[in-house]
Amino acid sequence: MKKRINLSIFKAFFNSKKLGSVLLLVCVVASLIIANSGYAVSFADFLAKTIGFKISAFHLDYSIATWINDGLMAIFFLLVGLEIKRELIEGELSSLKKASLPVLAAIGGMLVPALIYALFNKNTVTANGWGIPMATDIAFALAIVALLEKNVPSSLKIFLAALAIVDDLGAILVIAFFYTEQIHWNQLFIAAGIFALLLVFNFFKLKNLLLYLIPGVFLWYFVHHSGIHATIAGVLLAFTIPTNDTAELSPLEKLEHALTQPVALVIMPVFALANTNITFVNGMVEGLASPLGLGIILGLFLGKTIGITLMSFIAVKLKLAKLPTGANWKHITGMGMLAGIGFTMSIFIAMLSFNDAAHIIESKFAILCASVISGVIGYLFLKSVSKKHAKTAIGN
Repeated sequence: MKKRINLSIFKAFFNSKKLGSVLLLVCVVASLIIANSGYAVSFADFLAKTIGFKISAFHLDYSIATWINDGLMAIFFLLVGLEIKRELIEGELSSLKKASLPVLAAIGGMLVPALIYALFNKNTVTANGWGIPMATDIAFALAIVALLEKNVPSSLKIFLAALAIVDDLGAILVIAFFYTEQIHWNQLFIAAGIFALLLVFNFFKLKNLLLYLIPGVFLWYFVHHSGIHATIAGVLLAFTIPTNDTAELSPLEKLEHALTQPVALVIMPVFALANTNITFVNGMVEGLASPLGLGIILGLFLGKTIGITLMSFIAVKLKLAKLPTGANWKHITGMGMLAGIGFTMSIFIAMLSFNDAAHIIESKFAILCASVISGVIGYLFLKSVSKKHAKTAIGN
């Protein structure tokens, strides 16, 4: 017997983030304070410290920062990937029209910001940074949504999660094809072989999670060594974990439930602490008015909002997609604003885009400002939409 669309695990994912969101914001502030204090150098040295081991050609000796950004974040992407797959099988993304909306919206949310940046930086030394405003920081965006609690429909939260996943996958492809100096194809082929093996396990409906998680570790290793951002391994692994649309608890749901609290209460706060350490220097504020600064800020805030809303509108009007259940166009616009939180992936692309340290610092500050603007305005806008909707409902 088919089970009802059950969003309980997804709701638990966001409810656990009520505390996680507070920890996340505390770590953001703490990281900024540390980066602009006498402990800045010590903290940077700590993040650069290498831990792990090396055995012949097989090595797992990386900096603490790499373990956090490529290792812990792969687990976060695994969790979100699990949620997306479950919704594709039995939930809000189970129809073609519903599933196509976040994909098309994400495409609009990548193309318009890149175009805005390119227009501001045409024929300048910073033209190569066009990929910076394309990315959405899924961790921080979902943390803001968690703060909204019941102010937005659950379907809209899923829409943003799916959009951000597609967005990040798009950013990873952009990095792979335009910002990666070298792809190690032999490592990539091994990763593809492991992924194929996991698909075979899924095809034969093998339910032991260890059969997926152990090869998943090697999948992460070889994706990481291929030159492609390792977090994509988390998404790939998630899509091989078996699930179902019956009342039986699936391996996917078991793993999702097990990962929810550790991700929200440990991985995300640690991630924020390690990645918000931006040191303020003279000239940073003035740099916001430069082509680089304007391209990033307007690209992330306006570009994401316009691109996501416009592409969603076109897709719905052409009957290629349907709005999420209970959502309206103001909700989509608000989600577009939240998607302007670029942060980690944007900073990562900025560091790949420029060799000049001044441009990197200027980019980081512009990304931070754009992310704060997008997060605050998006939150207030969606809160306002919710209040107006509640008043209208009472009036009727």
